[in-house]
Amino acid sequence: MLEGYKNYVLDENQQPIAVQIPIAEFEEIEETFENYGLAKLMEEVEEEKPLSKDEALKYYQSLKQENVAS
Repeated sequence: MLEGYKNYVLDENQQPIAVQIPIAEFEEIEETFENYGLAKLMEEVEEEKPLSKDEALKYYQSLKQENVAS
């Protein structure tokens, strides 16, 4: 588990509504999520012709771009 600096953002009632974390920590979390998603995608296509690492990464990037465009 990451043990870094975090800054809580509070609303007018002093209730926490968000957290700020260092960009390096965010990028590490983001990479973890991407790796998990890639692993799940690879499991889904196990019965099909296996994808190479490069093919899987390229396909995963296209999925991310489709979601951003939506």
